[in-house]
Amino acid sequence: MVRAYVMVKAHTGEADRLLREVESIEGVVDAAVVAGDVDLIATLDVPSPAEVKTVAADSIQNIDGVEDTQTYVAME
Repeated sequence: MVRAYVMVKAHTGEADRLLREVESIEGVVDAAVVAGDVDLIATLDVPSPAEVKTVAADSIQNIDGVEDTQTYVAME
């Protein structure tokens, strides 16, 4: 399994709605609204690095209200 963390910047006022949508995506095992440079952090647990791209770039990035994402893959 591959673990990755997706940092999500949301448009103003969209973080709570985005949290619910991100949590419903297959491969997302945890998500939280946070304070700081990003608005939400999602934890992915997927079978392959290619699946990280599918979830982060194809699913999360395309949700209406997402301004930007950054993805970090855990090394162990």
